[in-house]
Amino acid sequence: MAAQNITEYERRRLENIKRNDEMLTSLKIHSKLQEISTAVKRERTQSKRYKVSPTKKPRSETSTIIRRSLRVRGQPPDAATINGLKDDFVETPRKSINSKPFSKPFPPNLGPISMRDAYSSDDYDVELSEKILSASSNCESCFDEKLEVSKMIDLDLLKLKPENIARVLPNRILSMKFLPSIDMKMIVAGNNLGNVCFWDIDSDKKGDGIYLFRPHSAPVSGIAVQSFSQAKVFSSGYDGCVRLMDVEKEVFDLLYSSDDAIFSLGQQPNNQKSLYFGEGKGVVNVWDNNAGKSSNSWALHESRINTIDFNPANANVMATSSSDGTACIWDLRKMNKDKPRCIREVLHEKAVNSAYFSPSGGSLATISYDNKIGLSTGATFENITMISHYNHTGRWISPFRAIWSWDDSSLFVGNMRRGVDVISTEQKRTETTLQSPHLSAITCRFDIHPYHVGMLAGATSGGQIYIWTP
Repeated sequence: MAAQNITEYERRRLENIKRNDEMLTSLKIHSKLQEISTAVKRERTQSKRYKVSPTKKPRSETSTIIRRSLRVRGQPPDAATINGLKDDFVETPRKSINSKPFSKPFPPNLGPISMRDAYSSDDYDVELSEKILSASSNCESCFDEKLEVSKMIDLDLLKLKPENIARVLPNRILSMKFLPSIDMKMIVAGNNLGNVCFWDIDSDKKGDGIYLFRPHSAPVSGIAVQSFSQAKVFSSGYDGCVRLMDVEKEVFDLLYSSDDAIFSLGQQPNNQKSLYFGEGKGVVNVWDNNAGKSSNSWALHESRINTIDFNPANANVMATSSSDGTACIWDLRKMNKDKPRCIREVLHEKAVNSAYFSPSGGSLATISYDNKIGLSTGATFENITMISHYNHTGRWISPFRAIWSWDDSSLFVGNMRRGVDVISTEQKRTETTLQSPHLSAITCRFDIHPYHVGMLAGATSGGQIYIWTP
C-alpha cells in the first residue's frame, strides 16, 4: 500500500540507489574502503605509541614574538622617535648561540681591530677621539675631586627630560658606564650583539653625539674605565675576549682570549695594572696589563660570576655575585690557590645578579631572583638584612641590578612598572619611585655620574638610555 503512494520521482530515486549498490558490490568497492580504513587506523595507533608525528613540521629556531604598538597600549612614543637611532635601524644578523654552556656563539676576530674598521659606518668621525683625549688630559683634577655628602640632593627632585633620552644601541644593553670626567658628560654602553656605543649627552651635532662600534662578536658583558686614564676603555664579552679601546692609538687591542665566555669585568680603584674578569663556570682570572699575561686564577663559584666589585675603602677586598645563589667577599691578600675561602658569604635562594659595595665601603648590596635585596653591614659584613623587592624580569628583559646612590643612604633599582625604585638603607624599604610619562620602557641597568651629583643613567633591553637630572 505504501509503495503505491510514492511519487514517480521517489520511485526512480530508489531504483537508482539499488542499481548503484549492485554496481559497487560487483566492483568490490566496499571491501577496498574497509581495508583502507583499517590501515589508516593502524598507522595512527603506531604513531601515538612511538610518539611519531610525520605531518608535524620541525620547530623553528626563532621564536615568534607578538608585539603591540605603544599607541595600542596607550603609552607615549618610544624614545627612538625623540632622539638617537631611527626606527628603521637594521640589526646585525646573528647566528644562533650553541646550546653548550659557556660556549662562544661564533669565532671572534683574534687580533687588534682599528676603530675605523669597527665603526658602524664608512664615515668615521674623529671628533669622539678628540673629545675623549681632551678630557683625559685634564683628568688629574678628577682624581682628586671629592664629593661632599652634605650637598647631596633630594632624590625626589630628579626629573627625566625628553632631550635626555636616546636609543643608542640596537637591542639589549647589558653594561653601561659614565666616563669619569668633570668636563664631559659621556656614556659608554655595550649590548648583546657585541656593539660598544659612546653617547655624548651634551652634543649639539646632527648625529646626536652617538658613536657606534662593534669590537666583539657576542654580548658585551662588562666595561671598565679608570678616572686617570679615560682614553683607555676596557670591555669583555661572551666571545671570550677582553679588549682595550686605546683612543690615542685608535684601536681595539686584544688583551686576552679564552675558549670560555667572560661574564663580568672589574678593576681595582686607582690601579690600571690589573684586570679581574669572571670566566666560564665560576673562575676569576687576573690579567696583568704590564706583563701581558694572567697572574692569578681562582675557582670561586659553582656557576657563572655576574659581577666583580672592589671596596672603595680597601681595594684588597673584592665582592663577587654568582648564579649559584651566593655573593662572596674575598680578601685578596689571603687567597689560597687551591681552596680560596671567603671572609663573608651572602646566601640567596636563587641566582644573585649583582653585589656592589657602598661609596664608603661599609655596606654591600646584593640582588637576587628570589625577590630579595640583601644588605650586609658591620665590621666584617656580618649583619645581613633582606629587603623584599620584586626582581623577576622575564626572558626578554635583562636582570635587575641594584646600584648605590652617591652616598650610603639609598639604592637605585628598576621595577616592572617602568619606574625606578629608591630603596632606603635605613628604613629597609622602597622610599620613593622615580616616574615619568617619558619613561616608555623598563630600566634594568644603572650608573651614576661620579662627579655630577644627581645625574642618573638607566638603560633598557630595547637599547634606550634615560638620563635623570636635578
